[in-house]
Amino acid sequence: MGAGPLARRDYAGRSAADRRAERRERMLAAGLELFGTEGYAAASIERLCALASVSTRNFYEEFGSREALLTALHDRVNTTAIGAVREAFAALPEAGLVERVRLAVRTYLDVTVQDPRLARVAYVEVVGVSAEVERYRAGWRERWIELLVAEAERAVARGEATRRDFRLTAIALMGAVNELVHHWSVLGGITPIEDITREIARIATASVAD
Repeated sequence: MGAGPLARRDYAGRSAADRRAERRERMLAAGLELFGTEGYAAASIERLCALASVSTRNFYEEFGSREALLTALHDRVNTTAIGAVREAFAALPEAGLVERVRLAVRTYLDVTVQDPRLARVAYVEVVGVSAEVERYRAGWRERWIELLVAEAERAVARGEATRRDFRLTAIALMGAVNELVHHWSVLGGITPIEDITREIARIATASVAD
């Protein structure tokens, strides 16, 4: 009797979907290791597959290209970071601007620079890869801009800032964050991350409250 369209095959207690998910995680781990240590340009699909112990067929079925793997890693770190910042804000609804800015910066950096490989992928390797990747980055930039503008407008409502268009402020702040963390990443963490955190919080607070 033939299997229906929803039937699945289990191997050693694992479904095909489970095994595919496991392969995907191995490929993401391989991408993080090679992109985050040797760089995107140096990581061929063959090397990625060898490190992940998957076939090139598996790779193309899951990602289709190295760019797709790179953006999947970038998407994961940004999704985690923006979720963590929103949760941190929600936990301190009555906190003032300075406290919330410091909390947001610390939370963001805890996610994005916890692993130097993540920082390199997020701030170095993903930049300038292709027009398509730049469009993808622009999409994430807009999400962060919306969050920053909303936080600035909250400060206005609390009497902590003067009402104005905060979009350019948000863009400038993102540029400062990117440059400072890029500096930290490229120099191998010589500058203490605590100094980076304090500087970003100082810039953010001053730019909104000005």
